[in-house]
Amino acid sequence: MKVLHLFLAVFLVAAVPSFTPASEIGPTEQLRPTIDKVIEILVDDSLKGKENKEERRSRIMEVVTIGFDFREMSRRVLGATWHDISADQQDYFVTQMTKLLENVYIGKLETYSGQAVDFVAERVKGKRAQVTTIVEHQGQNLPIHYIMQREQDRWLVYDINIEGVSLIRNYMEQFRSILRQESFEGLLKIIEEKNQSFADNDEPA
Repeated sequence: MKVLHLFLAVFLVAAVPSFTPASEIGPTEQLRPTIDKVIEILVDDSLKGKENKEERRSRIMEVVTIGFDFREMSRRVLGATWHDISADQQDYFVTQMTKLLENVYIGKLETYSGQAVDFVAERVKGKRAQVTTIVEHQGQNLPIHYIMQREQDRWLVYDINIEGVSLIRNYMEQFRSILRQESFEGLLKIIEEKNQSFADNDEPA
C-alpha cells in the first residue's frame, strides 16, 4: 500500500506539445511543462467533484498519453510473453494496461494538495535518460526518477522509480507470478475484471 501512495506523483510529469522542435530540447524540458498543465486541471473548480470525474480524467489522460509510452510499458511488464501473443492481443493488452494505470494512479493524483515538484538532475546516455525530481510527501523530500527513451524526436517515459521501487518491475513480478499458474488469457481476464471493478465503483475497494 505504501508503494501505491508513493506513486501519487507519477503522472504529474509528462510531455505536452511544444512549439519548440522536440529534437532541440532534452528530456527535462519535455517533462517540466506538464506539471503546470496537470495541476491546472486538478485545481480547476469546474472539474472538481464526482460529477466531473469523467471529464477530469479525460483531460489528464490527454496530457499523460503524450509523454508516456504505454506500449513500451506494457511490453516490459509482460516480458517474454509479449513475443508469444499476436499483434491484436498486444494491442488489446496495451489498452487494458493503460486503463489499469489510469484507474490506479490517476485516482490517487486527484488527492493532490499543492505539493511542490522540483527538477534536480538529468542524466542522458544515448537514447536513454533519467530525470530526477523531488516531491514533498508527508513532510519529507521524495526523489522520483523518470526513466525515458527517445523515440524519433520525442523523449517518452517508460518507467518510474521511487525509493528503489520500479513501477514496471513491480507489475512485472506480479504478472510473472500470475502467469506461472494462468495463461495469458487468464492474466488478461484478471486485469479486465480489475478495470471493471473501478468502473462499477466510485472508489476502488
